Amino acid sequence: MTELRKAVETYWAAADARDWTTFADTLAAGVVYDLPQTRERIRGKDAFLRFNVEYPGDWRVRTERVVADPDSGQVVTWLHVRVGAEEMQAVSFFTGDGDGRIAEITDFWPEPYEPPAGREHLVERY
Repeated sequence: MTELRKAVETYWAAADARDWTTFADTLAAGVVYDLPQTRERIRGKDAFLRFNVEYPGDWRVRTERVVADPDSGQVVTWLHVRVGAEEMQAVSFFTGDGDGRIAEITDFWPEPYEPPAGREHLVERY
């Protein structure tokens, strides 16, 4: 589990630095990447690397929190992402291949929205 956590931390640092060689080194050859909101899936290290290299815009990512669960063999990250002037939070789930590389990634990129009216007395906005 320590190896997978280190791989995930390296993955995000390399992504932010655009260090694609180091980024690729964190991935298993058959990595599978899922984006539930867009219903997209990318299979394989080469395709996933190209997806990231070609991703448009001036984006930056900062890891806010990393949680590693040795019982499930998963690592979860909470991210702060900036694309140009837009800022958002994201959550990513990682599963390892047993050799310290990332085998599966599921990214959730929620869009911010205004809450529905009628619950102001129950919540604190920040």
